[in-house]
Amino acid sequence: MATFLLIHGAYQGGWIWTHVASRLRGAGQRVYAPTLDGCAERAHALRPGITTESHAAELAALLMYEDLRDVVLVGTSTGGMALLKTAELARERVGHLVLVDALALKDGEKLGDIVQRRPGDRTELSAGPTRADVEGRLFAELEPATRAWALERYTLHPIGVMEQPVKLPSFWSQSWNATVVYCPRSSNPPEAHQRRAADALKARWHILDTGHYPMLSTPAELSELLLGIGRG
Repeated sequence: MATFLLIHGAYQGGWIWTHVASRLRGAGQRVYAPTLDGCAERAHALRPGITTESHAAELAALLMYEDLRDVVLVGTSTGGMALLKTAELARERVGHLVLVDALALKDGEKLGDIVQRRPGDRTELSAGPTRADVEGRLFAELEPATRAWALERYTLHPIGVMEQPVKLPSFWSQSWNATVVYCPRSSNPPEAHQRRAADALKARWHILDTGHYPMLSTPAELSELLLGIGRG
């Protein structure tokens, strides 16, 4: 039995992994898919000071308190940023890193260095695309029922994650077992960014012919890939 920690990206919560998590659990795996601080059902707790580093500290604490070992960390979109920092904080508990169409920033880089975001909604504590933009662009490839289900759960993301540089002083100097999953129907993060991560990590490169949300558009294929990684 493998242990998976599924890390969601911006505008999401643990809900986005529902279909994948149920498949992994049905195959006998142990799965954690927490919602990050200030997101989805935890948006009521949104406050200053939520960053990639605070998200990762919470995830690393989960690994420690649950006494989890040899964990497969899976991150998508901005969840890749949290994944890298979690791995750096909990090196002895990590078995494999899986970046699913994910951002893999270097120390001192910020989201805007890689992805040019469109104007959208913004508050003092959160930011994200408008609901119309989410429906017509981000979730456009999803079949209608799934699109409506996901749109109902869309929330803005803590602004510190979106705007502050990441702090990764030691991650990129270490060796990791890693897989990069590239989704060619997605424009962001760019292919060049994901290949940079794969090269730096000496990672396996895998292509899923879908868009930015394979956990919603191709959950069976993504689940089979993750099960293969879990089996080693």
